[in-house]
Amino acid sequence: MPERTAVADALRTETVGGILLLLAAIAALIWANTPVRESYEALRDFHVGPAALGLDLSVEHWAADGLLAVFFFVAGIELKRELVAGDLKDPRAAALPVVAALCGMAAPALVYTLVAVAGGGSLAGWAVPTATDIAFALAVLAVLGTSLPSALRAFLLTLAVVDDLFAILIIAVFFTDDLDFAALGGAVAGLAVFHLLLRKGVRGWYVYVPLALVVWGLMYNSGIHATVAGVAMGLMLRCTTREDEEHSPGERVAHLVRPLSAGLAVPLFALLSAGVAVSGGALGDVFRRPETLGVVLGLVVGKAVGIFGGTWLTVRFTKASLSDDLAWPDVFAVASLAGIGFTVSLLIGELAFTDDPALTDGVKAAVLTGSLLATVLSGVLLRMRNAKYRRLWEDEERDEDLSGVPDVYEQDDPAYHLRMAEIYERKAAEHRRLAEVTGGAGEEHGGPA
Repeated sequence: MPERTAVADALRTETVGGILLLLAAIAALIWANTPVRESYEALRDFHVGPAALGLDLSVEHWAADGLLAVFFFVAGIELKRELVAGDLKDPRAAALPVVAALCGMAAPALVYTLVAVAGGGSLAGWAVPTATDIAFALAVLAVLGTSLPSALRAFLLTLAVVDDLFAILIIAVFFTDDLDFAALGGAVAGLAVFHLLLRKGVRGWYVYVPLALVVWGLMYNSGIHATVAGVAMGLMLRCTTREDEEHSPGERVAHLVRPLSAGLAVPLFALLSAGVAVSGGALGDVFRRPETLGVVLGLVVGKAVGIFGGTWLTVRFTKASLSDDLAWPDVFAVASLAGIGFTVSLLIGELAFTDDPALTDGVKAAVLTGSLLATVLSGVLLRMRNAKYRRLWEDEERDEDLSGVPDVYEQDDPAYHLRMAEIYERKAAEHRRLAEVTGGAGEEHGGPA
């Protein structure tokens, strides 16, 4: 149906996905801070699922462990495409965003640790401010950076994908409690079957979807966060085209699944995770408790300093170089934009403080506060850079002599200057005529001669 196609195409755009994410977060905040907040908590805590399979989970856990697996599946495909055909294919080109991503995770963790130690707080949340929200960051860039160089988007995308990969590794390594090796072995075996079917060229969603659900269930029961299953399956898809193919399997699958991720999975996760009670006192606590203050400063300060500093040091002391289309203020604007932690930061916050619901809510409020501050700061910087590039674009496209060639490329052509002289002479003659006409009209009405 044309309507369904139009909706799906809209959901594939970064702008629409980011807007839905934002609306879901706002809806959650409103719902959780109104007299009907009990209904929000009841929905979030409602349990459903087969207990015999170890999947009797709350709706909130289904969103964090199940729906986000879809998001990470798409992120895995995106990362695979970058590795084999994108900016990560060339190690020299990938060096800057990769180093920037690593420094952009280390610096926020260090900022959080310093603040927590100084204030006597818990170190459990060190990983909360390390993650960047791809969907949100790219949506902000798409809305505010209409005239920015395409190299800036490529830099942010590569940085965010690497950031997400290491965020997944952090979840798998540091937030896994007790391992069930039987379930883990089953999940690995399922992934091996998944990979074998892909290598054999087997096609059909009715084969892969049930298998993916089994792998996901086993991964969840193994003790490793279930989103790891999503990114692992995404990385297995082939993202290079063969002679008889117009699009690779990875591109086709990502094209089909992205609307589900952007239109359902991520917004629902935000709706069920971002609903924290916010009041004047609660917001004040964000800046008083060391854990929450560490999260805010990690996102706003740590991300910007880490990404910008890592990029500058890499260019300064290695053979890596910044794209000719970019300037250092562009890099700082994107570094500030990467402070939008939202989706993955909320997830890590839940995992880090599972035994302290009050602190979990405080950390969620800190993530929202830090992400909002990063959005405002980066928005101002991006608008300034966008205005400059728009002026440059207008200068490059200006063709006052109507020759079909932009004026900027004709500055050394005498014929161009002669044509411009004729244009200005005609304009001057017209202004003299108008002066005579308006002067005559003034005399008729008794005005000054």
